[in-house]
Amino acid sequence: MSYFDAASSAPLHPVARQALQASLDEGWADPARLYREGRRARLLLDAAREAAAESVGCRPDELAFTSSGTRAVHTGIAGALAGRHRVGRHLIVSAVEHSSVLHSAEAHRHEGGTVSEVPVLRTGAVSPGTYADALRPDTALACLQSANHEVGTEQPVAAVAEACREAGVPLLVDAAQSLAWGQVEGGWSLLTGSAHKWGGPAGVGLLAVRKGVRYAPQGPADERESGRSPGFENIPAVVAAAASLRAVRAEAVAEAARLRELTDRIRARVPELVPDVEVVGDPVARLPHLLTFSCLYVDGETLLHELDRAGFSVSSGSSCTSSTLTPSHVLKAMGVLSEGNVRVSLPPGTPAQEVDRFLEVLPRTVAAVREKLGAPATATATPVRAGTDTPGPLVVDALGRRCPVPVIELAKVITDVPLGGTVRVLSDDEAARLDIPAWCEMRGQEYVGEEPAERGTAYTVRRLTE
Repeated sequence: MSYFDAASSAPLHPVARQALQASLDEGWADPARLYREGRRARLLLDAAREAAAESVGCRPDELAFTSSGTRAVHTGIAGALAGRHRVGRHLIVSAVEHSSVLHSAEAHRHEGGTVSEVPVLRTGAVSPGTYADALRPDTALACLQSANHEVGTEQPVAAVAEACREAGVPLLVDAAQSLAWGQVEGGWSLLTGSAHKWGGPAGVGLLAVRKGVRYAPQGPADERESGRSPGFENIPAVVAAAASLRAVRAEAVAEAARLRELTDRIRARVPELVPDVEVVGDPVARLPHLLTFSCLYVDGETLLHELDRAGFSVSSGSSCTSSTLTPSHVLKAMGVLSEGNVRVSLPPGTPAQEVDRFLEVLPRTVAAVREKLGAPATATATPVRAGTDTPGPLVVDALGRRCPVPVIELAKVITDVPLGGTVRVLSDDEAARLDIPAWCEMRGQEYVGEEPAERGTAYTVRRLTE
């Protein structure tokens, strides 16, 4: 079985396993106590904090360990907003932040605060200028991930941090996906991470708050972790997390070069091997181990199951694999195809032969899923001059049918209308709002627009090609 989902959780690093086992016998006592066992535990905790701080690029007394990366985000945002409440209650996030950031933003909005969501380019990155324009006199905090968890695109953190510095606004960086590969450049104010993303044990996060940042811990007071993370520290897990971060950093330069070569191979070969595929995310400014592509006419859940049966564990941002039946907020913000989405994130040590086997298995797997769904055969779009007649639209009723069925039904009937004619697709699937325009761009047709229908939404497409 080939595990290609390191962006969700990386396999436990051998160094983490060794450190965890070794510290179980020494790190069980209360590090706040002065007796021998407590002092031993304190030494382990202090050493782990120093190692983690060195990897992050901050002072040890600026770093606190939390119970998860999500808890670090929630705690960091709440504390920074509270510390600057006299400035204002305006929060800035990007449209492609991790759900932990967006959930914090939503909670802030419900409590009476205001939130600005900065859009992204089609690559998934924010424009530094657009982000800077969102800064206001009452902005209390800005948030920007270092790299995207779904498509791997790196964000211009240094440029945004400089704009925030000039405006006197602290910047919180969610660095969960990038910490394994290096320190986050730029003048960030707060930073969060999650150990299981870099091969450490689950249940350990970190929160760094630079000296000079106004910060007010929320919730009942607790003397541990500078008041930023209440409760008894899980010292063996913390030690393992710090040890594994140092270990992956030591291997990062060589492993990043090797994995980037493999993901470049996938990015180049998938569109050659599989028709009607969109590879998304920045092709250059991206994490070395992660890429995402979407396949027309494919049910994402079925595709993931079939790849699992073939021995590959991958993930997806497709609405077809979601219990909410809504497309990934990241893909939606980027304006790219969401159906049949596959995220490949290679853990360190992935053999090149497994990538070659994936490229061998993928085309027939996609073809089998398309055949099962009755998808139309792929043909090259040829532009043709439209006639003078403008007939009424052909209506496709796809109400109650989920992705990728609305797009498949559209593709089946597009040639039934004359050139210049239109097809009106009725759908109540949220993914159609993203996937129908993406289909038009990929197939050389014109997306006219959408309007409310008696049920759901009507999407109009004009035929421009054979």
